[in-house]
This record gives sequence, C-alpha cells and structure tokens, in this order.
Amino acid sequence: MKSNTSNQRLLALDVLRGITIAGMILVNNPGTWSKVYAPLGHAAWNGLTPTDLVFPFFMFIMGISTYISLRKYEFTFSTRAGLKILKRTVVIFAIGLGIAWFSLFCRTWNALAEEELSFFSRLGQAAWNFDRIRILGVMQRLALCYGATALIALTIKHRHIPYLIFSLLAGYTILLFAGNGFAYNETNILSIVDRAILGVNHMYKDNGIDPEGLLSTIPSIAHVLIGFCAGKMLLEVKDIGDKIQRLFLLGTILTFAGFLLSYGCPINKKIWSPTYALVTCGLGSSFLALLVWIIDVKGYKKWSRFFEAFGINPLFMYVQGAVLAILFGNIRFPYEDGLISIHTYAYRVVLQPLFGDYGGSLAYALIFVTLNWSVGYVLYKKKIYIKI
Repeated sequence: MKSNTSNQRLLALDVLRGITIAGMILVNNPGTWSKVYAPLGHAAWNGLTPTDLVFPFFMFIMGISTYISLRKYEFTFSTRAGLKILKRTVVIFAIGLGIAWFSLFCRTWNALAEEELSFFSRLGQAAWNFDRIRILGVMQRLALCYGATALIALTIKHRHIPYLIFSLLAGYTILLFAGNGFAYNETNILSIVDRAILGVNHMYKDNGIDPEGLLSTIPSIAHVLIGFCAGKMLLEVKDIGDKIQRLFLLGTILTFAGFLLSYGCPINKKIWSPTYALVTCGLGSSFLALLVWIIDVKGYKKWSRFFEAFGINPLFMYVQGAVLAILFGNIRFPYEDGLISIHTYAYRVVLQPLFGDYGGSLAYALIFVTLNWSVGYVLYKKKIYIKI
C-alpha cells in the first residue's frame, strides 16, 4: 500500500485524541448517574465496557505524542529537557488538584447554606478544605505517567524499554496476587497502601479502592510506555501502509495476549490490571490503524472535524468540561419551593419529560459535549493551541 501522504502529519492521531476527550466528557456527565445506558457506564469490577476504553486510549495516544515531542531533544537528557518535563508534570498535577479543590469548595459552600454563618466565615470554611481534598485523579495520573515516561525515554536506551514494560507489568501482577489485589474491598493491597500513605479523606470513595491510586500508577506508566513504543514504530517508517500494518500487528498481539491472560488475571480498570493495559493498548492501536486508513489514506475527513476541535487542545478541553460540570452542578437558583441547580433543572424539568429517564440522561450528556465543542471549535478555527 503506497500513499503520497506518507510524509504528512497523521490527522488520525488528532482525531483519536479528540474522540477520547469527547468520550470522557460524555461518560462523565450524564443527566443522572442512576439512569445511564450500559455501554456508557464503567464495569462494576472485573470486565470491560466501551466506557472503560476511553481513558486508556488517551494514555496510549499520550505515549505516542511523548515520543513525537521528545525527538527535538534527540532523546538525550539535558537540564533544559529535564526542567521542561518537570514543569509540565507539576502543572498538570496542580491543575488536577485545583479541579478537586474547586469541586469540594462548591459542594461545601452549598452545604453550609443552611447554617447561620457570615459570608467570610462560610467562604473560609468552604475554601479551607485541604483536609478532605482528593489528592489523586485523572489529571494527576496523566501527569505522573507523562513525567515518568518522558524521563525514562531520555535516560535509558529505547531497546530496553520493552523489557522495562514487561518488568513493570509482571511485578505488578505478582503484587496483585500476593496482596489480595483482586478483592473489591479494603483488604486489597492497593487500598491498604493508599489509606496508609494518602489517608481515607484524600481518596476516592469506592469500597476503599481509588481507581487512580498509588500502586496502580505502576501499570499505568507501562501503559504509556507501550504507547511510546508504538510512536517509535510509527515514525521509524515513512510509508503510511507500513505504519498501518505495524499498528494492526501490535494491536492484534496485545489484544489477544491480554484476553488470553485474563483467564488468570482479570481485566479490571479500577486496579488497572496488566491485562487491562494490554487489551486497551491493543484495541487503541488497532483503532488508530483503522482511523489512519480511513482519514489519511482514503481521505474521508469531513466527519472527523468535530473531533479535531477536541483533539488539538485535549487537556484544555478536558479541564473546561470538568469546570463547567462543577459549575452546572453547583450554581443554584430558586425554583418552585426551593433551589435547583442548572444540571438538575436541565435534566428533570426539560429533558426527562421530553426523552424519558435514560434518553433524557443521554441527551443532557450530548448537549454538554456540544457546548464544550462550541468553545473548542472557535479555538480550532482561529488556530489557537493551548499547551500545558
């Protein structure tokens, strides 16, 4: 397969990145969590749903992007490169903490509404919430995995990275089996470590399991490193046909390996099991190959413009979605005999009567995605790139 697009930027990378960001915003913002169609919900514990593919796809793409961005340093560590990586890691982590703080601030502010407090007393209590803030989260995981992957890429020979990936996944597997790692309760080694180091007040509340916890960051780093290796495979060849074949081959091997190994090591997002990393990286690689063929070879691009608006400013779009969701869920106004949030009003008063429980919940999510896209599209048209 030959193509004159072999030396051009692969638009499919931006589109897949955009699909994942749009998907993350979609599944995180239903009209109500109690009425969500099955494919738009996470697996309760072991297993895999379409929603469980969104975040790992983004991390896989982040690995590819990391390879592309570090080429300018010739994969050699320097003070300049190290400081830039450190700065980006700290900034992304801090933004994640900021989102967690802002969410807790708004919820606490509303919770104190019934108490007889002065404005400044209420403001102070809502703002000083650091004893209850969640330390880890999606942005924080992205920061840690990016920082680790970038430093590894600049400090060790790339031919050794596959061995490092194997060691991280194998070591984590042993840890899971030795530490009751597949138990969905507080006896799980992941829960024990998170409670001991982070503290219960700083964790996500889910049977003691934080889905972005400390130990599960280990296979997540391996996950991004797999994406890094995929990026290396892509850029080592110029012919776009070779790129597609390599992506499909990698995707097939990882997907089959992950599903075969899942008979002994279940696929589980909440603990980021090694089989979860393998299967999602494999499916991500195959999906990217399909998009490269559709977009960059066949030239079917019009449909993808919607996702490009998300893909060119991915972290900004995700943060924007998170902030808007917090505001819509906490800004309240008088309605009937009490106060109602923008989110609740839109779902219960407008959309639920029109489309029903599940349809209204999905309609809210779709409208919310479109609202975020409208901002991203303006940036896209004006060629404004917001980099962190």
